This record gives sequence, C-alpha cells and structure tokens, in this order.
Amino acid sequence: MSVVGFDVGFQNCYIAVARGGGIETVTNEFTDRCTPAVVSFGQKNRTIGNAAKNQLISHAKNTVFNFKRLHGRSFQDPVVQSERANLPYDLGPTEDDCVGAKVLYMDEEHLFSTEQVTAMLLTKMKEIAEAHLQKKVHDCVISIPSFFTDAERRSVLAAAQIAGLNCLRLMNETTAVALNYGIYKQDLPPQEEKPKTVVFVDMGHSAFQVSACAFSKGKVKMLATAFDPYLGGRDFDQRVVDYFCADFKSRYRLDVKSRARALLRLRQECEKLKKLMSSNSTDIPLNIECFMDDKDVSGKMNRAQFEELCVDLIERVSVPLVAVMEQALLQPQDISAVEIVGGATRIPAVKSQISKFFGKEVSTTLNADEAVARGCALQCAILSPAFKVREFSITDVLPFPLTLAWSTEADEGNGCHELFCKNHAFPFSKVMTFYRKNPFTLEASYTDPTSLPYPQAKIGEFAVQKVSPQEDGERSKVKVKVHVDTHGVLGVSSVTMVHKLKVEEKAVATEDTPEETNTQTSVDNPDAQDEIQDGEVQGWVDTGKQAAPQRPPVDGGGQNNPLSGNNNADLNTHHPPDAKKPKMKVMHISLPVEARLVQQLGKERLHNYRELEVKMITQDRLEKERSDAKNELEEYVYYFRHQLEGPYQMFLGAEDQDKFSELLTKTENWLYDEGDDQDKEVYLDKLEQIQRLGMPVQERYQEAEWRPKLFEELKAKIQTYVMIMEDYNNKDESYMHIDPGDMEKVRSCVQDMQEWVTTTSSAQDRLRPDQDPAVHSSQIREKLQELRNVCELVVTKPRPRVDSPAEESAPTGGTDHGKQAEEVTLEHETGLQNNEMCASCMEDD
Repeated sequence: MSVVGFDVGFQNCYIAVARGGGIETVTNEFTDRCTPAVVSFGQKNRTIGNAAKNQLISHAKNTVFNFKRLHGRSFQDPVVQSERANLPYDLGPTEDDCVGAKVLYMDEEHLFSTEQVTAMLLTKMKEIAEAHLQKKVHDCVISIPSFFTDAERRSVLAAAQIAGLNCLRLMNETTAVALNYGIYKQDLPPQEEKPKTVVFVDMGHSAFQVSACAFSKGKVKMLATAFDPYLGGRDFDQRVVDYFCADFKSRYRLDVKSRARALLRLRQECEKLKKLMSSNSTDIPLNIECFMDDKDVSGKMNRAQFEELCVDLIERVSVPLVAVMEQALLQPQDISAVEIVGGATRIPAVKSQISKFFGKEVSTTLNADEAVARGCALQCAILSPAFKVREFSITDVLPFPLTLAWSTEADEGNGCHELFCKNHAFPFSKVMTFYRKNPFTLEASYTDPTSLPYPQAKIGEFAVQKVSPQEDGERSKVKVKVHVDTHGVLGVSSVTMVHKLKVEEKAVATEDTPEETNTQTSVDNPDAQDEIQDGEVQGWVDTGKQAAPQRPPVDGGGQNNPLSGNNNADLNTHHPPDAKKPKMKVMHISLPVEARLVQQLGKERLHNYRELEVKMITQDRLEKERSDAKNELEEYVYYFRHQLEGPYQMFLGAEDQDKFSELLTKTENWLYDEGDDQDKEVYLDKLEQIQRLGMPVQERYQEAEWRPKLFEELKAKIQTYVMIMEDYNNKDESYMHIDPGDMEKVRSCVQDMQEWVTTTSSAQDRLRPDQDPAVHSSQIREKLQELRNVCELVVTKPRPRVDSPAEESAPTGGTDHGKQAEEVTLEHETGLQNNEMCASCMEDD
C-alpha cells in the first residue's frame, strides 16, 4: 500500500512518500524536488510540470497556471474575474456554471473545468510518485488552504476522483506543518501538564495563513486559525513588475502590459530579482534581451527600494497575527516558539515584521518548501494500516461558523441554529430531533458572510424525504445527524424516523416485545456528538436506554407546538383508569436525503470527466511512445554514421558501406521531411531496416574487441593446468593425493582445449574483419567454463588428514615429538587455507 502526501500549491507542488526509513521528498524526471503547477496543451498531447513551464512564454494561450484559486467558483465570481484579467489564457463558464480554461487541444477548442485541470496535475504527481516507489499509487492525503470553503473542498475532492486517487483526507496546510513539527519532538510536556504553544506562520505564493497550536506528548490541538487569502509572494512580485513597467514606459516608451509574452518574461525576471534582494542589500541589476520590438532593456533595484514599494503589504502581515492571538486568547509571552514556512517568509521585511510582533526571533527548523508535503505523508502513514507510526492525535478546527436553518410546519415560521462555532473541533457530529408529518428541508450556510473569502454564504440544502405521520396522525420523531467529516465538509450522515406501532394482545401474550428499542439513531461514528431538539434546546439527552420524557397536554394552541402530541394522554382519554396500557413497538426507519449543494459536481459529469481523463492519459502515453520511437530512430542514424567513419569502418565491405551510408542519409532526409509526423510503427520499420545492416557490423566490432582477451584468458588457464600436470608427473607432494584416473581426465581435457584453440584461432586468422567470425566470444566463455568444471574439482581436491604415530604416543613434554605433531598440524592447516583460496578463486572466475 502506497503512502503519499501531495502539497498542491498555487505555483509549485511537492510530493512526499513514507518509507521504512522515514519521509522522503520525491524528485521528478528533471531531478527537481518541486513540480510547477502548470499544464500545457498541444496538438498531440499534454505536457505537465517542468516541461509545461518551459512552454509558458512560447505557448502562453494554451498553458494553464495559477488555477488553484478558481476551485468551486462560478464564472461570475469577482475573484475569477480579477484573476482572468491577469492570465494570458482565457476563462469561460462551464455547463454547470463553474469556471473553466479555454484552450486548443488536439486542434480542437476545449473548455476544461478547474477540477479537470487539477486532476491533470494530480495525475502527473501520481506518475512521479509511482516511478519513485515502483508501485501503483491509490491512497493519498492532499493539502488545501485552511480558509477553503465547503464548495472549494468538494472541488478538490472531485479532482482527486477524476485523477483516480482515493483522498484519505484533505488536510489544512498549517495542520500538516504542525504534524510535521510535533511528531518528531521528544521534549513535549505530558498531557496532564500545560501544553507547549507554538504559532505557525505560512506565507506562500498567493496566501498568508497563521495558526496557533497546543502541543502535548502524542497530541496536537489547533487553537485558532487566521489568514489573508490575498497576501502572498506574488503580490510582492506584482509591485516590482508595476515599477519596471512604469520605468520602461518612461525610458524606452514600451507598453509592457499590452503584450502577454513580454509581461510574462518581466514577471519571471522580477521574481528572480526579489529572491536575490532577500540575500543582498546592494543594487541588483535586471537585464532582458530582445524584450519588445527587438529592444534590450535594463534596470536595477535594491532592498530598500523594494521595501518602500511594499510597505502597505508588510503592514498587512500583522493583521492575521493579531486575529489568531485574540481568537486563541493568548499573549506573546504565552508563545513558546514561532515557526515560519512558505517561500515568501524569506523576505527579510516579512520575517522582521513577524519577529517584531511576537517579540522574539522566528524559528526556521522546518523546511520552508517541503514541510506541508511531509506532514501530509505523515498523516497518510497514520491512516494507513501498512505503517506503524508513533501515536499522535490531531484535532483540527473549523475556520468559519456553520448554521443550519429549517422551515417549521403550520405558521410557526423558520427555525435556525448555529451548529458549529468558529474554531470548533472537527471531525464532529451533532444530532437534531424534529417532529414532522411531511418531508422537510434543511439549509446549511456560513453564519458570517462578511468573514468569508467566498461570495456565497449558502452551502447547500438537504431534503429529508418519505417522512410520514404516526398511526394516530401525530407527528413523527425524526433524528437528523449532521457532521463535519475529516475533509472539513459539512453533510448529513443519516436521518432516522421513529415509528411507533401498537402490538396486539395475542402478540403480547406470545412475544416479549419491549416498549421501545434503540431510541437513539444507530450509527457507528466515533466522532463526538451533541443532540439538539427542534425549536429549543432540551435539558436532557436521549441516551437510548430509556424513553424520552413525556410532556403534559397543552391546552389551546397546543397543536402548533411540535412537541405537544402526547400519545399517552390520548390513550388515557379512551380507556378507563384501570385499563391496561397497550404495548408499543418502536421501529427506526432510515430515510433518504437528497443533497443539493452549491457548485457540486454531479455524479454523471464526474464520471464523464474521469473517462475523458483516462482517454487523455492513453493519448499522452501513445504520443510518448511515438516520440520515443522517432528519437530512437534519429539516434541510431547519427550513431552509425559516426561509427562508420571511425571504428566500424574496417568491419564493413566497401559495397556494403556505401549501401549503408546511403540508407542512413535517406532516412535522415526523410525524418526532417515527411517523416516528421508519422505513426510509431513507421518509425519502428525504418529502425528495423537500419538495425538489419548495422547490428552485424556492431557485433563484428564487439567480437573483435572481446575475442582476443578471452583467448588469452583461456590459454593462460590451459598453461596453468599443464604446469600442474608436470608437477604431478615429477611426484610433487602437493598433488600426489590426486587419483591417477582424475588426473587423466585433466590431461584429456587440456589436450582437447589446446587442439580447439589452435584450430579456431587458425580459422579466425584467415578471415577478414568484415566477414562474420569463425568463433564467437560466447563459445570461448563456454570452453572456459567447461575447463573449470573438469579441472578445478580435481586439482583443488583437499589432501586427506593423516594422524602421526608420534602424535599418538608422544609423552607430555617430549620436545621432538611435540615439534613433529606441530608440523603435521600446521601442514594440514596450510592445506585447508590453500584449498579455501582455490575455491574462492574459482568463484571469482
């Protein structure tokens, strides 16, 4: 099972994976740890990441970037219109009133939704992770800004589904940073003591987020979050761009903003300039060649000028810091540490502003770029059964308060209740009890629309269906379980109607029926939950072990009271005082709920997007295979042409060489003419033609290189065994233990090898280099192995141990006999060492 964390940023993305040794940040095919969040569309395929960024200037109208802020928004959204004015590609409304990117793909105009574009980026990240792990990636954790609303979170989840990923959790970026910080800390206080409070400040390319966290041993609790969604590194870049646009207009009379390509080039250079000013206080030059109208432009800026341009942006840094301290009820002295992450926190003025606010130096112990991805990978490892991770509890909080409204029956008006306050912990569930005769609708929304970075406060509606009255016509008790899941998305997990039935006396006599069973909704959810009654908050909680308390009859307008229908009061009216109360059977009926959510992607459309993504993945793969075949053909043409002029020249006859050179020239001209855009099979056929002539030449050259060396090795081995046979014939004690029959096998094998070497060498010497060899190197290797198999086992056979009579009868302390025994022992040990050495040599050979 794969364990992967994806940090999908506004400008760049990072991938982290969990392995046995810990958390690793994955590099892409360009060996970069970050992958640009850019998708480019071409005539044949898509390019994503680094390759797409390289096309940003030359292919601007069909290259999509800066799309993270478009999630879950309609085309008319003010944020969308503001972004549209700064993008070189065009945006348009989709069929479901969302926003999409208009591009030219496969020579046709397409409108890809934000979910589709994000899915393309996730597909690329998935491929990078799979290449690193060498296995399929399915489960993951994806990071999102903490201020994302319900619609934006659902949009990211839809993108993960389109990419074929199972998102185990959408994790707030500051929460991921907190997990990455706390899980490795060994000095956290015990849970019964005062926790350690740490503030995390994250300023990325497009947004600024702050969170206050309380750390205890094995636990982190988010206390509060604050943010400025419109303050990030690109806002500082824009100030520099505006400065040089005005400068170039006055000095060179160039209107930079009128040309998209020139503006993109200037923005890239200004971003580099900003990074250089972070580490240098002197004047930094800016030079762009052939900028506009074949004019070269130049300029310069220093850190003091930069900070003067951005003074209002720097002042805005303090606003979220004040907000998070007020929400968490903290003072600067309560803060143990201030950790900064995100690329824009490297700006000295930003870092100084944060340090000044808290009255202490900021800490940079975390990797500013990779901390979020590593935290997501840790969360994925915690959720995965494949990894055993140190126990660490994470309690996240909601950034906005949530309210639920409903319509009541008769003329009572509408009801409303704030279910979850700001900074309420999640995941969390609450149960609301309603008394209804007919289906009804619940409307979820954000309590304070002014605090939202989103134009619409409404989240959606939940229509509770198939509600029916009791048998006696009274209202039915309906329990609605509302929850915020691990993704931070609001939903209705279950709706149950309590239906009471009278049980006949005969049935009572034969069957033991309890008065009420399982009055609490039976839902297996470990999350904490509260219970709220319709119209008012009751002072009791239905625990499921006893019947709910009955209210006395209400005179007058009691029928409009949703809690006034008292079944027992009606029964007492129709029965004498001493009559036995009828038995009641309670049934719990699950009711269907229809969710109508704002900017929700329908199941059918989601399915169609997934199918289209699979088709585009297949097209990308086929185009890559076609391109690889073309490149391989081109590589072979240049390789053989170069080799034919060098070492391969003598291994090909003059006539064949002319024929081969003609084929190479013809293929090269074809490649740059009609062969520029052909099918994969056409390239493979051309490649086969070249290999049919070229591979024999290459084999003859390689044989000529390897054959002499192998012949020398074989001759040397034969000579070694010839010397051993001479020592054996001369009665050398080292070999006298070898059986004569075994030595005869060695002699026969050596003679055969000598004859074979003489015959094949002579045959090979009579051939020209351009002719096929008489003997191949593989045959020589086989003969070497054959020689070893026969001879090595004989000549390396260990000598048998012979016990010395002097060793058996020698008295203790006998000098001569002791010396003789020592010599025998040493001789035997030396023989073992020699044998071991021979065996080792045999293995090496």
